[in-house]
Amino acid sequence: MSHSAHLPRIVQTVRTSPLGAMLLAAAPQGLCGVWFVGQQHSPDNTPWHDDDTHPVLDAAHQQLQAYFDGQLQTFALPLQFMTGTPFQQTVWRALQNIPYGHTTTYGDIAQRIGKPKAVRAVGAAIGRNPWSVVVPCHRVVGANGALTGYAGGLDRKKHLLALEARMSSRIN
Repeated sequence: MSHSAHLPRIVQTVRTSPLGAMLLAAAPQGLCGVWFVGQQHSPDNTPWHDDDTHPVLDAAHQQLQAYFDGQLQTFALPLQFMTGTPFQQTVWRALQNIPYGHTTTYGDIAQRIGKPKAVRAVGAAIGRNPWSVVVPCHRVVGANGALTGYAGGLDRKKHLLALEARMSSRIN
């Protein structure tokens, strides 16, 4: 018996977005990933099952659409951690606290999680964030404000930050 028999069943669907097709995946406890199709660090989804009617995937797609339309700032989705070391998961949780329309630096995230010297490790963990857009790794920039690294591509990062800047200026 292979060890994969012990893993929870993962279902997936591919949905469109203004920035390209997105792969959404859910496990029994919640959303376990959102990736732009073809981005860096994409998962091996060959063992996953297609399910275009799964309620969590449907909710994720609806919330992503509302986000891209400028109607949603905070995602309300159950997340299920399927990957990542405890350190990576701590970083991913910290990303969820970056407010809409704001950016922070890798160094600031390292400070927030109590590992001020671990800036490079924080950057590596952010690059492997399994929830593109939903867990806002696009809001993390270099110390000088430079748009460094984004697994989904810098053009997408620029688009997401511009969308948020535009929408938050309307509200404030």
